[in-house]
Amino acid sequence: MIAIPHYISPSDYLALDRQNPIRHEYRQGLVYAMTGGTDRHSRIAINLLSEIDRHLGNSPSRFYGSTVKVNYKDEFYYYPDAFVTCDPRDRQDRYIKRYPKFIAEVLSSSTEAFDQDLKFTDYQNLDSLEEYVLISQDSQRVECRRRIAADTWETTIYEAGDRITLTSLDLEFSLERLYRGLD
Repeated sequence: MIAIPHYISPSDYLALDRQNPIRHEYRQGLVYAMTGGTDRHSRIAINLLSEIDRHLGNSPSRFYGSTVKVNYKDEFYYYPDAFVTCDPRDRQDRYIKRYPKFIAEVLSSSTEAFDQDLKFTDYQNLDSLEEYVLISQDSQRVECRRRIAADTWETTIYEAGDRITLTSLDLEFSLERLYRGLD
């Protein structure tokens, strides 16, 4: 991620982001251009979204990929790789969602530290968020952070041979399904 080095207002960011073919994330006045992804990143995200789609079916919950923003007040606007919202208030805006219960990020070398630290800190402000999942591209490893109380999170690590449990979605599947089709 590369920041444009001057403060920009949330409204100016939203105008910039809607007009620009390159997606940008926003955090506390700074704008970050989104870098291109890899084939592994794309395949893992598609596999995850396929599992979620199969599971949710026609439920009132909605899932999204990396083309819809998650927002908290004027603090941040992020494009998670995958997220789910079941809150009817999130049906009012086609571009921005504010009440996700599940968010997943596929880690890359350029965003890993940010996703694990500052982005997680920001996401914890979302009272609706129950699970935050970090998926490695380089090895079969998934880190699932679950909210167990208002300010308390527990972490579960899944590795090759494990079954992933996403309690916020009442979904379980093998880790291998997440990594299928990779070269």
